[in-house]
Amino acid sequence: MIRIAIQAKGRLNEESIALLKEAGISIEDSKRKLLAKSEDFPIEVLYLRDDDIPQAVAMGVADLGIVGLNEVEEKNFNVTLAHKLGFGKCRISLAVPKTETYPGLEYFNGKRVATSYPAILSRFFTEKGISAEIHEIAGSVEIAPSVGMADAIFDIVSSGGTLVTNGLKEVEKVLFSEAVLIATPNLDEEKRQLLGQLLFRFEAVERSKGMKYVLLNLPHDKIAEAIEILPGMKSPTILPLAQEGWSSIHVVINERELWSKIEQLKAIGAEDILVLSLEKMIR
Repeated sequence: MIRIAIQAKGRLNEESIALLKEAGISIEDSKRKLLAKSEDFPIEVLYLRDDDIPQAVAMGVADLGIVGLNEVEEKNFNVTLAHKLGFGKCRISLAVPKTETYPGLEYFNGKRVATSYPAILSRFFTEKGISAEIHEIAGSVEIAPSVGMADAIFDIVSSGGTLVTNGLKEVEKVLFSEAVLIATPNLDEEKRQLLGQLLFRFEAVERSKGMKYVLLNLPHDKIAEAIEILPGMKSPTILPLAQEGWSSIHVVINERELWSKIEQLKAIGAEDILVLSLEKMIR
């Protein structure tokens, strides 16, 4: 049995549970419980506050954890970064009142900066040779300048809408964060094998994101042109049809390229094109 800590509630909780489910690991509904087990995989889930997860993993209370990279960097516990998961993306940035003229980082010398991430900000200012007062605030950091508690803030930014609402502007992007899988250093052999199986499943899910499985019919004499157009994990799969002179082509295409590829294929005579969702891509 391996134990994984995830956020008890919020967006990362939902996305973590969804990832586990897509990887074939269903977790019993236990919103009022601290621990929940899976019947599909030798794993149990420990529900914690996000800022407690790095410490729990470092102590070995949990073998693994899914948490934002920002929390890993802030807490700075001894954990291993096992895999970046690609969801929960955001950045931690410095912001100042929009009425201020911002000449560069030297602006922050002697200023008071409010943040929930004092360790990350302290390291950044030290690296850049900036001397500022860092004030730690738990929550509602964005209102600190308007009520006179600080001259600037250092906080999580997603769309930037909250900054605009509070009369602030983003001036320095310091850390880009996303959900990551962290592990206790020196896992035993059995748990390393389970971690390997888990990563195998996660990667299969990730590879399928934004990909479509496309089937189409094409005259034999157009196959060479189609191969020039189409990508493939190795190359497109080509199967002869019962109808003389025609073949079926099967290929995986990134959704971003889907319509342009289909238009090119139609132009060379492709017919009966089917586009299917792709659930897993295993290599």
